[in-house]
Amino acid sequence: MRKAIALFLLIAMSQLLVACNTVHGFGQDIEKVGEKMQEKSKR
Repeated sequence: MRKAIALFLLIAMSQLLVACNTVHGFGQDIEKVGEKMQEKSKR
């Protein structure tokens, strides 16, 4: 039983880390779009 719980926690934690990296990458993409829009508006 303890092994099953440990395995579940390991899988859950790995999924959280993957989700964090995905959200972080998405945030960087949005930031780049915002920077390009600012550059265009300054012209």
